[in-house]
Amino acid sequence: MTIELMQTEDSDSQKFKYILESSYIDPSEDIAYPPTAVSFGEFRSKDEKYPIPIGTYGNFSTLQAPPKSKKTFFASLIAAAYLGDFSKYTGNMKGFRKGKCLAHFDTEQGRYHAQKSFRRPLQMTGLQNECYQTYALRSYGPKERLEFIEWYLYEHSENLGMVIIDGIADLCIDSNDMKESSELVQHVMRWTEELDIHIMLVIHSNFGSDKMVGHLGSYLEKKAETVIQLQVDEENTNLVEVKCKRSRSYPFENFYFEINKEGLPVVVDAVDKMLNY
Repeated sequence: MTIELMQTEDSDSQKFKYILESSYIDPSEDIAYPPTAVSFGEFRSKDEKYPIPIGTYGNFSTLQAPPKSKKTFFASLIAAAYLGDFSKYTGNMKGFRKGKCLAHFDTEQGRYHAQKSFRRPLQMTGLQNECYQTYALRSYGPKERLEFIEWYLYEHSENLGMVIIDGIADLCIDSNDMKESSELVQHVMRWTEELDIHIMLVIHSNFGSDKMVGHLGSYLEKKAETVIQLQVDEENTNLVEVKCKRSRSYPFENFYFEINKEGLPVVVDAVDKMLNY
């Protein structure tokens, strides 16, 4: 046996021993439910009330919708709920950031429109931007975007609680490439687990379908903790329904939001929706 082969086998052995130790789950251990990052509503169990999670720490959620379905406005709602804990704009949506910060990456819009989107959560909460870090990555290539985001997450891991990536498909060259799509989703799963953060990914739906684009969408559908779907109301295009398409936990009830006169998203109470529309 050559020295190189012995070194390779020793390296593999160390790697597999690490996987053996880190991946083992003791069936008898009492593992607590992951803490909630963002919720919508509550459910009752054994006379106790619990938040219904849109997303928990250590997991990722996926937001899907056709083009022009106000995805960036919903991302603003999520950001406002997380940053401000509660808001007159977000209704029953609440954040549990516990002093942690939010990073928001946009891969599709230029600086002007990205800034308009990033301003909304600050307008809604009245906060400054010291704990809301925003980046427009449109001018960079897929490889640079992916590498930068990974660098940023680990560089700021101490104070980071939640991440929004608006345009996850722009982190790969071809969202229909099975290998590239699988590797990208593996990156996201590793980030969330190692850093104990929640990541919300925004992706387009196929035209005329409720399926997310490409093989990337298929992998996200399988691996996401929660899949959120937006649908613009046919009679009033200013009104958007938010659906819980998939959830590994207790699913939140569908709800609506609209854009007010100031251009800010506002959760609409079900009763108000019935009365006004």
